[in-house]
Amino acid sequence: MRRVLLGLLVLVLAYFAVSTTLVARWMGKDERPRVDAIVVRGAAQYDGRPSAIYQARLEHAVDLWSDGVAPLLVFTGGKERGDRFTEGGSGARWALEQGVPASAVLAEEKSRTTYQNLAGAKRALERRDPDGGRRRIVIVSDPFHMFRAVRQAADLGMDAYPSPTRTSPLSASRLKLAELVLREDLAIAGYLLSGAGK
Repeated sequence: MRRVLLGLLVLVLAYFAVSTTLVARWMGKDERPRVDAIVVRGAAQYDGRPSAIYQARLEHAVDLWSDGVAPLLVFTGGKERGDRFTEGGSGARWALEQGVPASAVLAEEKSRTTYQNLAGAKRALERRDPDGGRRRIVIVSDPFHMFRAVRQAADLGMDAYPSPTRTSPLSASRLKLAELVLREDLAIAGYLLSGAGK
């Protein structure tokens, strides 16, 4: 029994070593090829006003759009119980207020998880252009999300590239960042074990 427990401990430690290395490595990646769309992961909104975390993502996404990375912005995310507005809808309205034309904006407003964000974005793009084929996207979120988000997009049949925001309040504290990386390690494990998006 002792050997079994020791073996399990070694496996768990090895998993966290590998997953933390992957998360940390992907945090530093920022790829901006010309793609079909920029997909923005939702975050908290307060009565239609993006939180500071969400606004950092929105600002980065609009900068990418302005630089010609993609002709479309896809804002994702549903709403919590009691909310009047969705994350995706709030992001889309914010972009329109910054001068992005309506023709360049799509909103996915039902998802709650990273996997659902990406699946919903794919459906929205397919509805817009049913013959578009394999989708190429740039994903905008916080740095620690990049490995899992790109992996999940690939599992959904999309070619995805990471472009994290560097101005999020979540990146300000090293202690907070370490906690978020640990949570990301657990989310990756949950996804790999169950195939369900977290």
